Amino acid sequence: MNRKSIIVPEGLPFITAVGILTLLLFGFGFFKAAALALGATFFIAWFFRNPERKIPEDEDAVVSPADGKVIIIEEAPGSDLASGKFIKISIFMNVFNVHVNRIPYTGTVKLIRYKKGKFISANFDKASALNEQNAVVIKTPKGHEIITVQIAGLIARRIVCWLKEGMAVEKGERFGLIRFGSRLDVYLPPGTIIRVKLGDKVQSGQTILGELP
Repeated sequence: MNRKSIIVPEGLPFITAVGILTLLLFGFGFFKAAALALGATFFIAWFFRNPERKIPEDEDAVVSPADGKVIIIEEAPGSDLASGKFIKISIFMNVFNVHVNRIPYTGTVKLIRYKKGKFISANFDKASALNEQNAVVIKTPKGHEIITVQIAGLIARRIVCWLKEGMAVEKGERFGLIRFGSRLDVYLPPGTIIRVKLGDKVQSGQTILGELP
């Protein structure tokens, strides 16, 4: 997947629409409204920014799939996505974070499952169970399974995932985004050495969440 543009293509319709509105407002002499629209245009372009990241070379390192703040680290049971126990790390993204998501570890996409749901504020734990979400299960070369769940939030109403089942993926590779504030849950296999703590600020593709056993 070649997604290295400065702004992700999914943001262009929003930028174009507000940009046209800005020009119309200026053209009709509504200068104060036009100035606000111009500010909104720049903010939307900034929101859909797609920066490069330096991917850690450590083979065992699992990187964060999202920018944001670590709000949960806990043990979690298996589910219909994968059996066994996991270590769950939840990352909350506000509207100021980069919203492009990245692959946490090299492997093969075993399963993708989308589920409709509610739009509860993503910083609440119940959002993991009730909100609209898209889960991606990656099987590593050593047989571990890592689950990344994109979860819509109070404002976010569109989950984007560029993956397909069976695809080979690389650590740090871009795989999707969530529009306008949201959350990602990452489920790591037991025995993973966790390298982050509650409240830590993390960057997608760059911050090491843990090291696989």
